[in-house]
Amino acid sequence: MKLIIQIPCYNEEQHLPEALAHLPRQIEGIDTIEWLIINDGSSDRTVEVARACGVDHIVDLPVHVGLARGFMAGVQRALAEGADIIVNTDADNQYNADDIPKLIAPILSRRAQFVIGDRPIPELEHFSRWKRLLQRVGSGVVRLVSGTQVRDAPSGFRAFSREAALRMNVFDRYTYTLETLIEAGLSDVRITSVPIRVNGETRPSRLLRSNLDYVKRSMLSILRTFMVYKPLKSLFLLGLPPFLLGSALIVRWLVLFAQGTERAHVPSLVAAAVLIIFAALVWLAGLLGELFAINRRLLQDIQYMMRKEMTKEARAATEELDADAAPGDRKAAPSGGRPTHDGD
Repeated sequence: MKLIIQIPCYNEEQHLPEALAHLPRQIEGIDTIEWLIINDGSSDRTVEVARACGVDHIVDLPVHVGLARGFMAGVQRALAEGADIIVNTDADNQYNADDIPKLIAPILSRRAQFVIGDRPIPELEHFSRWKRLLQRVGSGVVRLVSGTQVRDAPSGFRAFSREAALRMNVFDRYTYTLETLIEAGLSDVRITSVPIRVNGETRPSRLLRSNLDYVKRSMLSILRTFMVYKPLKSLFLLGLPPFLLGSALIVRWLVLFAQGTERAHVPSLVAAAVLIIFAALVWLAGLLGELFAINRRLLQDIQYMMRKEMTKEARAATEELDADAAPGDRKAAPSGGRPTHDGD
């Protein structure tokens, strides 16, 4: 059983050593633990610091592509390296790495495939009252949309099994946290959360430019993901208000006509017709979206099988190289004698 702990990094040379110093190398039930960082086009010495600290795998992206794409690049590399479980954490050491055994326990016991670390939000001093409210409301919306019971949807401290990772996709360029959770919930992946501890704020969030910007981006991500995975339901709900309003206008016209009104009330009839036609078109788009969703699921199954085969081949090639290589052939890392590999 191999665990790979991945850390997305963007100009983290100051905070990365402390974060890595707290990561475990041994956990009961895990045979091998390896560390992986995703260097998202950093302009500082993040890569050099990672090598000096004994990181096993480095995904070195040449330009800054954002947290979401960097996260997926790390997942793909971890799968290619033969990870059975992947843990994602942050480079600023805000999450307590001692809780990683607790985080992966539901996966080891086969109770879940996806585990979210639930932060003690009411106890976090650096969370303002407004930020706590946004977190509570946002997580509630995600629970409603995804059908899960996760209380801390934006938490980046999470673990997922190999099977869950093979089916994972991220289309949002802003962040992966909400989309992957909604996608997993709507795809019948077993999800749970466990309480975790935090080390406090070490630097301001780079994603949270402002509360308003965060709310806007999060809501767009939730709506887009829900429409992708539940097109008929989402478009039915979108078309329902204009249909009800148009129907009400028609009922009003019928009542007035029955009462012998002298006016034709043509504007009301026109407005009712426009609203009902709009609702019908939206619902038709929902039906077409449902057909496209069938094709999407078929393509995802094909993607899953291709990823599985590719990672099998990559794992077999790595094991063959490891078996053929002499002990002195591999590049020793400065810390703990761990091998270091560059790539991507």
